[in-house]
Amino acid sequence: MSTVIFWDVLHGHATTVIAPNRRVFVVDLGQGSYGSGITFSPLVYLFKNGIRRIDHLIISHPHLDHIDDILNVKHFEVRAMTKPLYLTRSDIMDGVRDVDRPKYDYYWWLHQKYVEQIDPRDDATQAANFGGLRVQSFAPRTCARSNINNHSIVTVFEESAVKVVVPGDNEACSFAKLLKSPDFCQAVAKADVLLAPHHGRKAGTYTEFLKLVNPKLCVISDGRATETNAVSVYSRFARGAHVKRCSGGICVRRCLSTRNDGTIQMSFGWGPAGPSLEVEIA
Repeated sequence: MSTVIFWDVLHGHATTVIAPNRRVFVVDLGQGSYGSGITFSPLVYLFKNGIRRIDHLIISHPHLDHIDDILNVKHFEVRAMTKPLYLTRSDIMDGVRDVDRPKYDYYWWLHQKYVEQIDPRDDATQAANFGGLRVQSFAPRTCARSNINNHSIVTVFEESAVKVVVPGDNEACSFAKLLKSPDFCQAVAKADVLLAPHHGRKAGTYTEFLKLVNPKLCVISDGRATETNAVSVYSRFARGAHVKRCSGGICVRRCLSTRNDGTIQMSFGWGPAGPSLEVEIA
């Protein structure tokens, strides 16, 4: 089975997916700052636990809460990278604070480095390369570049017909364009897990998309509740899934959040009894 970890990085996003053959995907590079110089870096955690290679790095879009941990990428061998293709350096650097510029400069360096055709052995659309895990990425081409959120990549991880859909901060224009693609619609339909777009805010809710995905479980990656929080919307479109607590006990949940539930880990794919989704929280 594959493993997906939605890290608790406060307001931000970082997800790690480990394929059955132990190859590693990293989606976005948020990190959590807890004050007094205390920061949690998912990449540092992975490194300390023996991971030295990222087989596929996916940056949904280059906003700081999705690339804050990017300077730690240099400690890993990165085999392939997926990122928005239709944003210019000017689009990306507009409004960047001086203190954050090194992170954006490194992002752009990676953006330019990973332009060659990848080795066929690293092609994530071929499930045989990743122990049965197939990965597809989708992004719109024609939304205005003034709103980088709408250029976010939506990534779909699928093993044995169990699907995990991981968007970025996609908003209405993005979803309207993507839903015109039959391939996209087929990939996300009746998913098992959906990471709520745009940290579970109202700006990321798009009814037609949510109806199509109709997940068992939604996950919200955010650090605090806001007036634009749309948990009730995501709960309404979710079917519910069994969730196990590390302390014991199982309950049915429609929506989980890193804010309330901490780091969320799931196993998905082919289990002892067939296609399976196992969810565990603290």
